Amino acid sequence: MAVHDNGSTLTPDDIAGAPLDEVLSIGTDLLTQAQTFGESMFRTWNLYQLLIALGVFIAAHLLRAIMGPRIRAWMGSRENWPKWRMRILVVVHQRLRAIFFVLLMWVVVFTMREVTWPSRSYLLSVIGTLALAWLLIVFATRLIKSPTLRKFVRYGAWTWATLQILGLLDVAERLLDSIGFSIGEIRFSLLLLIQGLVILGVLITLARFLTRTTSSRIKSNEDISPSMQVLIVKGVQIAFYGAAFFVGVRALGIDLTGLAVLSGAIGVGLGFGLQKVVSNLVSGVIILLDKSIKPGDVISLGDTFGWINSLGARYVSVVTRDGREYLIPNEDLITGQVVNWSHSNDFVRLDINFGTAYHDNPHEVRRIAIEAAQGVDRVLSNRPTVCHIIGFGDSSVDYLLRFWIRDPTGGLTNIRGNVYLALWDAFAEHGISIPFPQREVKLLESEKVNVKIEQGQ
Repeated sequence: MAVHDNGSTLTPDDIAGAPLDEVLSIGTDLLTQAQTFGESMFRTWNLYQLLIALGVFIAAHLLRAIMGPRIRAWMGSRENWPKWRMRILVVVHQRLRAIFFVLLMWVVVFTMREVTWPSRSYLLSVIGTLALAWLLIVFATRLIKSPTLRKFVRYGAWTWATLQILGLLDVAERLLDSIGFSIGEIRFSLLLLIQGLVILGVLITLARFLTRTTSSRIKSNEDISPSMQVLIVKGVQIAFYGAAFFVGVRALGIDLTGLAVLSGAIGVGLGFGLQKVVSNLVSGVIILLDKSIKPGDVISLGDTFGWINSLGARYVSVVTRDGREYLIPNEDLITGQVVNWSHSNDFVRLDINFGTAYHDNPHEVRRIAIEAAQGVDRVLSNRPTVCHIIGFGDSSVDYLLRFWIRDPTGGLTNIRGNVYLALWDAFAEHGISIPFPQREVKLLESEKVNVKIEQGQ
């Protein structure tokens, strides 16, 4: 049972009304401070400072109108500058009015401090500090790629900076902390929620920046194979984002040990419900470890033929020659039969069949076919092109032509078509004919059979 400091007993109604009384008390203090601040605005020198700030804003607007087009024209002439530098210039150009306002405001503040009493420039210094803090927050939040997260962090930082500069941060924290509820030993309040969102947002943004920086360096290292690059990048992402989450939760004072049993039970349930998903995740790790498939490989899986575009945690992206992108689950690549045309090397041997007439010299046919194939682009000359007789057909002598290429990503059907076209031109030039099936039909005179039909029987 709870008691007052004077020894009297606290009733449940008193306990329930305590947070409400605290909120009302803090609200009253804020209204009192706001009233005092509003009354101070009507003092003579404060009005002068407001008029000076308005004049500074008008001057900054005029400078923006005069210098903005000139700076933009100068930016257009910088053709060879890197993109990151041009992006910085674009952000600066968009905030020229605020930049001019901050510069002019502090020039006015420092000048007034030298020629008059500090109290007569106090309000201008507060306005200058607020403008400078807001401008720095704008530039800092440009590093956040997500527009939604950027706006959330920017408005939150503006609010915090304003309260801090105006000296209202402690009162605001007490007000937000008074709005909440308790579960066991943990108290959940609006202040804790805002702190959690801010801390997690900052940590996740930092983790994303570190992940992208590390990933770009790993991908630029040619000594690491593509599959190992993907594996390292995935590991770095899990490590950074996991660390950001746990550090953020611990920074809020939330004990994670109590969630161990609950997470274990949830994990068992998810294990049965997400069996296929887990299987694909494990299969993806196996693919990355054994290096059987890596980005850039040309594979055939069933009727799908294309090259590996990317390796995901759950699926592999395969792009075909007609522009279609197939998302093949990792489990299918582990359990099914996959033809990797460029697993150990990029050399691929292709076979095509053709036939010539019986009256053509087979030795000449073989020589001409080999020369025609070697004259086609993409056919390798440092690997032997061979031509063999594989049988005597009904209408032609059948041949098999074998040649090598080194770029299966360029397509297989098109190179076969080019070789067939080269054979056609070479055979036409040397008078070698490509026969088509011919049939002879002989009509034999049949014996006449007399059939006597007896009538009237």
